[in-house]
Amino acid sequence: MKKVLVLVLACMLVMATTVASATTVGICQLVQHEALDAATQGFKDALSAKLPDVEFDEQNASGDAANCVTIMSTFVSNGVDLILANATAPVQAGVAATADIPILGTSVTDYATALGVSEFNGTSGINVSGTTDLAPLDGQAAMIKELFPDAKKVGLIYCSAEANSVYQVKTIEGYLEELGLEYAEYSFTDSNEVGAVAQSAADGSDVIYIPTDNTCAAYTENIANIVIPAKVPVVAGEEGICRGCGVVTLTISYYDIGYATGEMAYEILANGADISTMPVQAAPQFTKKYNAVNAEALGITVPEDYVALD
Repeated sequence: MKKVLVLVLACMLVMATTVASATTVGICQLVQHEALDAATQGFKDALSAKLPDVEFDEQNASGDAANCVTIMSTFVSNGVDLILANATAPVQAGVAATADIPILGTSVTDYATALGVSEFNGTSGINVSGTTDLAPLDGQAAMIKELFPDAKKVGLIYCSAEANSVYQVKTIEGYLEELGLEYAEYSFTDSNEVGAVAQSAADGSDVIYIPTDNTCAAYTENIANIVIPAKVPVVAGEEGICRGCGVVTLTISYYDIGYATGEMAYEILANGADISTMPVQAAPQFTKKYNAVNAEALGITVPEDYVALD
């Protein structure tokens, strides 16, 4: 009996040790759409390949910043080992919730905006790093001029509640001015306003630009149902929006930046890397892509150096 008891106790100790040593990563994704989904999948694939026993607590905030706060508080209470914050609002909620648990952001356009600092030199100095989805905004402005040389008025559709969308719009306005193009902002704060705002933009614009905006990405079908019949082309900030309602985009691979973020997570979790000194990484490449269906519907001939979306 003593031997049996010792064996049972030993098994229990091994099980307890295994449970205690399990690595748990909390994932807070702002909303479900193609780009953010791809970033999350890339992250999970990269980290699982190098850390097979990792456990993911994956939560979706359904586009609500308040939900991000609740999710982050739960992660902190549960003592997760690392947090993936997929989009700006989750990063901001994570920083407010903990100064100790490493937070890796992805699908974040501008970390200075996300962290509320005036300048950002590549490293945060706190428990935050990650990857950025910022595409060359000057290149996207040049794309408008290249494909639509007769266009005079550019409509800018975005959600004003998304800080990174505001950043992109304000930045690209400067490039549009340099190119001699007029522009007008068509912003909304709530998803219920998307249709009305898209209609106003279609009525008042020769071409529309939509940045990497999460709310727009979630409602591309609504936008397409307005702009395509109105024969107003959309230049998109990323390929998910382009696939839904756009004609062309200068885009990154969200899977790739998610994968790179997963590799950063491994360095932190397995090798003890100091997240406060880890530089934020940019996408390795940008690609000109086009939506063949929408281009045909609008009678637009796309240059040969553009790649058709799958």
